[in-house]
Amino acid sequence: MFPQRPDYVSVNINDGTSFAKSTSRSIWRQWNQLSRFQRNILYFTVIAGIILLIYFLPGKTQLTTVVDESDYDSTKVAQEHQKVRKVQEKHEANHGDRGGGINVEVIEEPEFQPEANQVDNNQIGEPPQHQLQALKFNGPKNDRQKAVVQALMHSWNGYKKFAWGHDSVKPVSKSYHEWFGLGLTIVDSLDTLYMMGLYEEFKEGQDWVKKNLVFDRNRDVNLFELTIRVLGGLLSAYHLSGDKMFLEKAVELGDRTMPAFASPSGVPYSDVNLGMRIAHAPRWNPDSSAAEIASLQLEYRDLSRSSGQPRFEQAVAKVSEHLHQLEKFDGLVPIFINANTGLFQEHSAITLGARGDSYYEYLLKQWIQTGRTIDYLRDDYLLGLVGTEKHLVKRTAVNKHLFLAELIGASREVKPKMDHLTCFLSGTIVLGVHFGLPKEHLQLADELINTCWQTYAIQPTGLAPEITYFNIHNSNDKNQNDMTVKTNDAHNLLRPEFIESLYYMWYFTGNKTYQDLGWRIFQSFEKYSKVEHGYTSIGNVKNIYNTRPRDMTESFWFSETLKYFYLLFDDTRRLIDLEKWVFNTEGHPLPIYES
Repeated sequence: MFPQRPDYVSVNINDGTSFAKSTSRSIWRQWNQLSRFQRNILYFTVIAGIILLIYFLPGKTQLTTVVDESDYDSTKVAQEHQKVRKVQEKHEANHGDRGGGINVEVIEEPEFQPEANQVDNNQIGEPPQHQLQALKFNGPKNDRQKAVVQALMHSWNGYKKFAWGHDSVKPVSKSYHEWFGLGLTIVDSLDTLYMMGLYEEFKEGQDWVKKNLVFDRNRDVNLFELTIRVLGGLLSAYHLSGDKMFLEKAVELGDRTMPAFASPSGVPYSDVNLGMRIAHAPRWNPDSSAAEIASLQLEYRDLSRSSGQPRFEQAVAKVSEHLHQLEKFDGLVPIFINANTGLFQEHSAITLGARGDSYYEYLLKQWIQTGRTIDYLRDDYLLGLVGTEKHLVKRTAVNKHLFLAELIGASREVKPKMDHLTCFLSGTIVLGVHFGLPKEHLQLADELINTCWQTYAIQPTGLAPEITYFNIHNSNDKNQNDMTVKTNDAHNLLRPEFIESLYYMWYFTGNKTYQDLGWRIFQSFEKYSKVEHGYTSIGNVKNIYNTRPRDMTESFWFSETLKYFYLLFDDTRRLIDLEKWVFNTEGHPLPIYES
């Protein structure tokens, strides 16, 4: 029998308030019973415990001060940061390796502070060979340089108004032309703007690149043009400004172009789709051009050394080594090569003009870029000059002007034709002589630059055509012209090659005649190519009354032509130190390394 259950359950609940009061009174009573000495010991123990707790918090190595937001003065903090930045910049200017640099003064507080910061080597890769520091240029120093800056601004403003973010501006129709969809004019212009001291305009381009330059486009682009314009432009902007954003963009672009080198021979395909990351030969021809596949090395080598990622340099070095092993025609190469077989198209033309020019230019400049340590590059360049003098150098029948002909077909028939592009060679030769190559080459450079000047001087507009043909047969008729221009070749595209050679000749000789020739050409551009919203290529240099504007401003007008004018008119000849910098074939300066 179970006990009888009660009719309710009783639960004993403490009164929390009464308990707390009772406890509080008990603790207070005990505290009052302590002596002063005992209380001080307790004070010290509690404070020491708090300090130790803070000191050993995870991730802390020093005490942290808590700031009352009401006492926070952002202006004072910014001023303190500025002081620290000045001290760091001063120290680096006095003690740091500036990476080859430009012979300009480093200002502690420049008018333009680059948004970016020093390169985070751990983020990009192994530390580069030099530390970057934003360089300072002080703008034009004479009337001729000021005129060039005005021309640049006139072109830039037209581009901004009618073509911003697109590849090229059409200044007559007030529209734009799209080629790659990568804002070519902006990227190509960055270092020119910076070197002219146009920091506000540089900042506009910098912001666009940061926010709008994307490479995931399902669109085929030419690897060579992409490399010399976009990759070269990003790298030079990085080296001059110190903004690591440009390097990060360059690394991404390099990654997306690597499939072009995945051919059976290692010779890159000419076209690459950046979005799909696939590459192929051009649609119109199974071959790549010799100049294009041999004119990637400066940019990809610099990309590797700046980022610490060797795969880019390895890819292009393999191409150079492969070309070195191929049989040549006394150092001269046909202008087409098959990426699958890795062999030249034997019967294609040999020329130092289109599709052949920068093969020879990059042999010398790679040798210079690598501290003159890769002998086969120098040797191949010298052998190319031997072949040039043996097979391509010809003279006109009447005035004996020296020019560089082309060799056509299997028979190597001489064609007395020279592209304006060929006028790069005088500057390249004098650059090589400065770095110790035979002085005998200067004769060729001098005579060629004179002939190139004549292609300008004999035209009513004072501007050279794209192609000139030369009379090499009719020496008896003194009224026979040495030079003729066909109607389809009479256009001028605002090309830079002759201005580039004038710059090198001025830089290494100090002969002001080269400056004066350049000024006359600049005035011709002002007179016949300038329009309301920029400068346009023209279709006819032979008629001042019918120049036929072509409504196009190529991005190399910004990156090369105007830049070389500006450098040509630099009376100090040291705005860019050619002991420390080498220009790519699009006019973008890259640092020279020791090896």
